[in-house]
Amino acid sequence: MKKIVLTSMILVLVMKTSLMAQVSDEDRVKFAVEELRLAMVDANKGALEKLVAADLSYGHSSGQIEYKKEFVENIVSGKSDFTKIDLMDQSIKVTGDVAVVRHKLTGTTNNDGKPGMVNLSVLLVWQNQSGEWKLLARQAVKN
Repeated sequence: MKKIVLTSMILVLVMKTSLMAQVSDEDRVKFAVEELRLAMVDANKGALEKLVAADLSYGHSSGQIEYKKEFVENIVSGKSDFTKIDLMDQSIKVTGDVAVVRHKLTGTTNNDGKPGMVNLSVLLVWQNQSGEWKLLARQAVKN
């Protein structure tokens, strides 16, 4: 019985390792971008803190720059409130432990209770830190 359980555990581990090896870095970054999109819409503090690097530099289209603490606080507090985010025309280029993502972002906001719309071109820089893709920098410009 112990042999069957041990064999089953080894088989599951081998299958999981094989599946992870088949997922490209581009796919992992794409997944991280989607996680970030959802975390921003949901104002999910834990997810935001997990996805962004300690040294985050987050540039708004207005020219305002936020760092990790301000970025997370502003999303969670509703000061910067995305009610909907759609991403289009996304490209991802991975070079070593850095990924450059470009996309168009449209969405609706409710910043400080004031409804609005955004239409942006966004540049994201992600870095692989200890096996996890973290948002290191972001810059947006108005379309």
